[in-house]
Amino acid sequence: MSFTRRWAELEPIGRASSGGYRRFAWTPEDASLREWFAGEVQALGLDLTVDRAGNQWAWWGDPDSAPGVVTGSHLDSVPDGGAFDGPLGVVSALAAVETLRSEGFQPARPIGVVNFVDEEGARFGVACAGSRVITGAMTAERASGLRDGEGVSLGEAMQRAGLRPEHLGRDEETLRRIGVFVELHVEQGKALATDEFDAAIGVGTAIWPHGRWRFDFPGEANHAGTTRLVDRKDPMLAYASTVLAARQAAERNQAVATFGKLTVEPNGVNAIPSLVRAWLDARAPSETDVQALLRELSAEAEALGATVSEESWTGNTLFDPELALRLSKTLGGAPLLGTGAGHDAGILATAGVSTAMLFVRNPTGMSHTPSEFAEESDCLAGVDALTTVLRELAA
Repeated sequence: MSFTRRWAELEPIGRASSGGYRRFAWTPEDASLREWFAGEVQALGLDLTVDRAGNQWAWWGDPDSAPGVVTGSHLDSVPDGGAFDGPLGVVSALAAVETLRSEGFQPARPIGVVNFVDEEGARFGVACAGSRVITGAMTAERASGLRDGEGVSLGEAMQRAGLRPEHLGRDEETLRRIGVFVELHVEQGKALATDEFDAAIGVGTAIWPHGRWRFDFPGEANHAGTTRLVDRKDPMLAYASTVLAARQAAERNQAVATFGKLTVEPNGVNAIPSLVRAWLDARAPSETDVQALLRELSAEAEALGATVSEESWTGNTLFDPELALRLSKTLGGAPLLGTGAGHDAGILATAGVSTAMLFVRNPTGMSHTPSEFAEESDCLAGVDALTTVLRELAA
């Protein structure tokens, strides 16, 4: 089947020794993924366009004749991430379009497949960068100035990849072409695998509010073996205290919070750090809960000498409720569920696009790890569901 063949072709690209994936924006691995996508688009006889942010769009029909039905996801990953987060949606979209074309289906409106760039934000620190830029949720100035751990700016990385960062900005032409967007994604949780639902496919209703913040803990570099404890200004202690405080604040505010990224200067085993920089990810069912957590944690960290800065924020995101109900009915009563994970679909929904998501069962509930998994039969059920949805929406 077309899904199986495409999945096998993608499998080795960017795979690390851990068994996970390191597919970061504007790297050689990303270039291979973009080349693969372009080749599949050409093989299907679709028209390929690239927008001002570098997102790739494959079109069946003239995208300027009417607002289209668009599906797809992303191909990049978090560090040592799983195989399914993102690629499942892209591969399923291509397979669904191939199925419709082989059936002789004639869409009454254009159908598009998108590969969003830099959804995970693993290299430059802001999730959903590709969709944020084209919708204007992130300014061109901020986007082009984002820097990776080596000091390379996003603008420089795009330029090296053959794109023109001076064209970054809200992309009205691209947005006009999206009449409705349906993103298929592996479930990042295990609701569909529980007795409550026990279903291969679910329909998304909302994304929890979530954000990323940077905490800078200053200290004073010194010798680890000769400096008395009383004379030390060790920022690692303030950082450790803040990590524990984050857990406690999350419990008090019905939230989840994680310090998942850390840099230490000078990063020597026998040197007291001069700076610890850490990034917090926090999410909750309500914006009030996230904001309460951040107020508490910022106050504690600042009392220890830290500075706190916001790097990204996405409020409570509701998908089109009528569309969600329609898709659930079309798919024979597929269960409705929310998610704590952010997606490009959420950025488009916030921008006013009629948006929905389909989730494919994840029996382990694990994601952003090599253990992320979905049964092949459930993946194929996802392709069938997406095919049905596209046929329904583009008829």
